[in-house]
Amino acid sequence: MPQRHPPLPEKSTDFISALTQQVREYLLNLDRAEAEALLAELRQRIDAENIALSTVQATHRQLLQRVAVSADYQELAGIHRQLNELEITRFEAVPSVPALHYACTRYRNLLADRTMSLVEAEMVASGAGPAPLPYALLSMGSDGRYEQTLITDQDYLLVYADGGAAAVDSYFATFSAQLVDRLAEVGFKKCTGEIMPSNPTWRGSLLQWKRRILAIVCYEYDQYAKNLMDLIVLSDARFIAGEKPLAEALIVVIRDFERSYFQVIYGMAKAATEMKIGLGWFGRLCIEKSGAHQGEMNIKLLGWAALVMNVRILAVNHNIVETSTLQRIDQLELARSFSAKFATGLRSAYLLLTRLRIQLQIRELRGLQADSYYLQPQTLSLREQEELRQALRRIEELQKIIHTNFTIV
Repeated sequence: MPQRHPPLPEKSTDFISALTQQVREYLLNLDRAEAEALLAELRQRIDAENIALSTVQATHRQLLQRVAVSADYQELAGIHRQLNELEITRFEAVPSVPALHYACTRYRNLLADRTMSLVEAEMVASGAGPAPLPYALLSMGSDGRYEQTLITDQDYLLVYADGGAAAVDSYFATFSAQLVDRLAEVGFKKCTGEIMPSNPTWRGSLLQWKRRILAIVCYEYDQYAKNLMDLIVLSDARFIAGEKPLAEALIVVIRDFERSYFQVIYGMAKAATEMKIGLGWFGRLCIEKSGAHQGEMNIKLLGWAALVMNVRILAVNHNIVETSTLQRIDQLELARSFSAKFATGLRSAYLLLTRLRIQLQIRELRGLQADSYYLQPQTLSLREQEELRQALRRIEELQKIIHTNFTIV
């Protein structure tokens, strides 16, 4: 049976130490009253965090333990819903985007892993037998970037070892269709773009994947724009379950092809710089003029997606292995692609836009609105509206950097 992916690593103590040192250095610049006020504020926030954690942590651990032994898809779906509710509770108490990313990504990894184990058992019970070759499940999109939030869909691919005949392809076609259906039962919505292993485009042997990616970068397929987007999606590929060395081999193939064909990077960069940002004349936020979303702004399409996309392009161009947007920004700063000030601004932009998206997701999950894409800017304070404008300006600046670096015409 394929080996399983270990839990995501815990937060580094080095980070905590560095943050503590920063606070101490900052205190040196304050008088006594200012220092006491700052420490009191920190204490209050830390207490709030502890209270939020203490109310959910024990239940959270118990639910994760149940995931590991559950043999029922409906039970897993119920656990998934409870874990989401716990994260909503924690986020409303302390709205930390990285903390929510970490928790949601971790428990969805475990749920996907367990679901795959149950499907393996189903295949044996049905008479199809165990997997004829080693295989691995990889995720892309937000999950591939360790950026899961409260609402998720399936962005998965399947790769299996070379050396099989048509019967092997047939086995994994059946397995993939069953896996996608079972994941949907557990609470992973089916991808509207069909980025799932039930789609033959998103499964194959390692050699089949190599040929498929080579055909994309050599313009051998029709619908170049669609295939370029597929390659962009693959840039976030990350191992979830199964044979990790096999998954890592595919990731190396993806990165090697992207780096070896400049026209691919150029095409990605051009697409990224052409994404519309939600700022109009004189810094006005772009809102819908008519229709069901009149007066609202698509915060995902006009801000968040462009930021993630443009950071991804630079990371691929610099051969950065990290897939997380924040980690990519960190590495790009170290590579001197960004100044420290600009990198800080991009991090702030990402955290703000993602926080707004999570708040919209909570509203959708509670039935207060139909989707989690559209924001009513007038519901924000004047300060928040200005912060949103500043975030969007930084994305425009990022697009200009890419436009210049790639000499896009």
